Amino acid sequence: MATVNSTTSTNPADVFSKVGGAAKKTETSTASELEGRFLTLLMSQIKNQDPLNPLDNAQVTSQLAQLNTVTGIEKLNATLAQLLDGYSETQGMQATQVIGKNVMVAGNSLPLAGGKAFGGISLEGNADKVSVTIKDAAGKVVQTQELGEHPAGTFYFAWDGKDAAGVALAEGDYKFSVKATANGEKVGATTGQVGTVSAVVRDKSGFLLDLGSMGQFAFKDVQQIL
Repeated sequence: MATVNSTTSTNPADVFSKVGGAAKKTETSTASELEGRFLTLLMSQIKNQDPLNPLDNAQVTSQLAQLNTVTGIEKLNATLAQLLDGYSETQGMQATQVIGKNVMVAGNSLPLAGGKAFGGISLEGNADKVSVTIKDAAGKVVQTQELGEHPAGTFYFAWDGKDAAGVALAEGDYKFSVKATANGEKVGATTGQVGTVSAVVRDKSGFLLDLGSMGQFAFKDVQQIL
């Protein structure tokens, strides 16, 4: 009776070690490197397989499919990284175009400079009465303005920096709140602070617009460019 001699071990770890892929190696490999090692390992296993216990075709096919998935994900990640880099540069170019312009962002700061201050108000509905209350840094009410009737939407108002008695106040940071009504019923209203973009700053999360004393804001936070 013919006999079958013992063959070289088909243990994956043993074969992998013989083809130069020792398990102790810990460096991160790319998908292409893993693919090359896998194919080398696979060929070695095929050459040295036990005829009485051949490789499982389904298992090999499954491993190849998983390898293709890893390779595809790596390529997709590389493509996404390129797209994000391109988007970041485009956003940076757009951000530099607003330097020196006034923009509105969410908030209620009312910085007074040169005897002038500007704020924004957004109404959820038509209002027959809109009033603004201005406070100093200590929270003291210094001025109340009646802005009259306004339709739904966003509009802006100016403050001359004077208190209720007509006395000019010191430059600095003030706060304001808004109240709007229609036929005695409250109308939803939100405040918006208006500032001048003095610079564009880049950080790990993207580009920020420097609005001076008001702080820095992401380009996506700009509600309107005036």
